[in-house]
Amino acid sequence: MEAFLIVVIVLLVLIAIIIISHIRIVPQTNAYVVERLGRYHATWDTGIHFLVPFIDRIAVDPNAATTYAKSKSYYSPYKIGIVNLKEQVIDFEPQPVITKDNVTMQIDTVVYYQITDPKLYVYGVSNPIGALDNLTTTTLRNIMGDLDLDEALTSRDLINTKMRAILDEATDPWGIKVFRVEVKNIMPPKDIRDAMEKQMRAERERREAILLAEGEKRAAILRAEGDKQSEILRAEAKKEALVQEAEGHAKSILIVNEATAQGLKMIKDVAVDKGVLALKAYEALAKMSEGQATKIIIPSELQSIAGLAVSAKELLSETEKKENKK
Repeated sequence: MEAFLIVVIVLLVLIAIIIISHIRIVPQTNAYVVERLGRYHATWDTGIHFLVPFIDRIAVDPNAATTYAKSKSYYSPYKIGIVNLKEQVIDFEPQPVITKDNVTMQIDTVVYYQITDPKLYVYGVSNPIGALDNLTTTTLRNIMGDLDLDEALTSRDLINTKMRAILDEATDPWGIKVFRVEVKNIMPPKDIRDAMEKQMRAERERREAILLAEGEKRAAILRAEGDKQSEILRAEAKKEALVQEAEGHAKSILIVNEATAQGLKMIKDVAVDKGVLALKAYEALAKMSEGQATKIIIPSELQSIAGLAVSAKELLSETEKKENKK
């Protein structure tokens, strides 16, 4: 009886262990692909689930062991039924490609993808990530075969767009959605890199020479413009000075003429007699005689007035003599 109880207890413990060991908790952003008796049974979402012992199992890829040995960084072969639904990134190793002009170069790419259908991902193709790697390599070689070296170095956006469209369409039956493909590095052969470096150096030197020449030209133009402006300013200043001087001279002449006219008007107003005028005429003649002229022509009127002046002088002399005798 005791032996029977021990057997029962052992069996219950084994059953409990088996049941507990077949409980699965699916974490967030994951999905489990479950097989029952070797066939697809269900896809488990986030939550707690139970595997029927000896009947159910998480899907595995029996052919993945060989490919896993060649690409260990991709995924574990016996965990293919545990699917990560987040967007993932694969950085592929550099691949040799040949351009249209027969230049061999190394190009490495980065692929951003997401598993959208776990069932197709598990059963669509053996080693889906390895298949994506091979598909990326062949697609890249086909695209680069249509481009020459210069186009390959300057057409990354074109290469990325073409590769994304081709990979996305080809991976639809595998339950994979390709969001982006980026060409990370393009590495031409060393001799071509050296030639490109020399070409770039020559181009930089040419641009430097052009910039220096343009700078000197611009400096010369600016100096000429400065000289021109300074000459114009000096000419304008001289012109302004001459104008100011002419205006000042004209104003002085105007003032003199106005004063003369005013004096004549005053003489006219006071009715000056001929004697005063004659006296003024003699004063003018006296000033003229001080000059360098050797001949002075005296009007006849002044001569008669001069005779009168002499007579008047003699009369005054006689009058003074008489007064002195008295």
